Amino acid sequence: QVQLVESGGGSVQPGGSLRLSCAASGFTLDYYAIGWFRQAPGKEREGVLCISSSDGITYYGDSVKGRFTISRDNAKNTVYLQMNSLKPEDTAVYSCARARGGECNYGMNVWGKGTLVTVSS
Repeated sequence: QVQLVESGGGSVQPGGSLRLSCAASGFTLDYYAIGWFRQAPGKEREGVLCISSSDGITYYGDSVKGRFTISRDNAKNTVYLQMNSLKPEDTAVYSCARARGGECNYGMNVWGKGTLVTVSS
């Protein structure tokens, strides 16, 4: 069964850090791009970052540049989202998704259920 499971969410103070993990099962991670998305309360889902099968990085917007990074460990079938200098506006449910192929612009067709990140003092 093709599946993505996120972990690592939680509550953190502004300026803090978290690392989210996206564990893949049922397929070989090497061949696919994986993206991280988030949905804040009352807002639409937005893209955060994506990493292609060849480790190319795509930023979906400017809000996380210089603060968030994405990486993958194919041996562990896991993609990570390192989030530093967190702000209250980063509060959201973070989900990972698998693209239809090795590039981020192929579109996503497998989604995890998400993990909640809360940034608050």
